[in-house]
Amino acid sequence: MDKILNLGRWLFPLSFLMYVGQHFGKPDVGAAFVPDYLPMPYFWNYLTAFCIIAFIGSAVIGKYDKLAYTLMALYVILMAVLVHLPRAMGHELGAENMTADLAREKELEMVNLFRNIMVTGALIGFARYVARDKRIIR
Repeated sequence: MDKILNLGRWLFPLSFLMYVGQHFGKPDVGAAFVPDYLPMPYFWNYLTAFCIIAFIGSAVIGKYDKLAYTLMALYVILMAVLVHLPRAMGHELGAENMTADLAREKELEMVNLFRNIMVTGALIGFARYVARDKRIIR
């Protein structure tokens, strides 16, 4: 049973490869999540992808992994608060013209918000209990 449970150490960080694929495979979608007040949405989309790759690499090889988990948790909670929460409330979605499509978008953003909060909790848990390299963050 321990061998199966030990897979979580690899499965969790490697699951973020899906986001890397989305950032590179569909950059228009990633750029659409960049708030209007930030310039160059494609730059932020690709920078995010490279940061996620750095997180995955650090978590998998175990070098600076506690720092990587902590910074990734900070990034994910900031995405929840700065991107998904405003969109769930209708900002940047054109909420003045309430349609069924807009209501569906707001609902999906609420799901994104909850998902990001859950992932933040998992990242903090991994930083505390799984990470091995505690050179920067003790």
